[in-house]
Amino acid sequence: MKKKKVKKEIKLPIFGSTRTFGQRAADWTSKWIGSWAFIIFFLFILVAWIYVNLNFLIQYNLGAPWDPYPFILLNLVLSCVAAIQAPIILMSQNRQTQRDRIKSENDYKINKKAEKEIQEIKALLMKRRRK
Repeated sequence: MKKKKVKKEIKLPIFGSTRTFGQRAADWTSKWIGSWAFIIFFLFILVAWIYVNLNFLIQYNLGAPWDPYPFILLNLVLSCVAAIQAPIILMSQNRQTQRDRIKSENDYKINKKAEKEIQEIKALLMKRRRK
C-alpha cells in the first residue's frame, strides 16, 4: 500500500493558530537568504556578471558593452534585491519577536506561580515547626 503524503501545518502553541502563507514565505525566504548556499550562489552570480562584462569589454573594445565598468545595471539589481529582502527579513524578525515576547510573558507567569507555591510551602513548614 502506498502511504499518502500528508503535509501537516504546524500549529503554533504560543499563538494558538497556524501560520499564514505570507508568514511561511517570509520564514522560508529568511532561512534561505541567511544560508551559506545563498551567499555562495549570489557571489557566483556577481563574479559571473563582472567577468562577462569585462570579457565583453576587452573583446569588443570599440563596441558598447551592455553594462559598462561601473556596472550601473548590476548596482540597480543589487539595490532591488536588497529592497525586497529587507522587509521580508524584518517581517520574519517581527514574528520571532512576538513569539519571544509571549514566551517571556508565559515564563513570568510560571515563575510567579512557582514563587507563590514556594511561599505556601514555606508557610506550611514554618507552621509545622512551631507545633
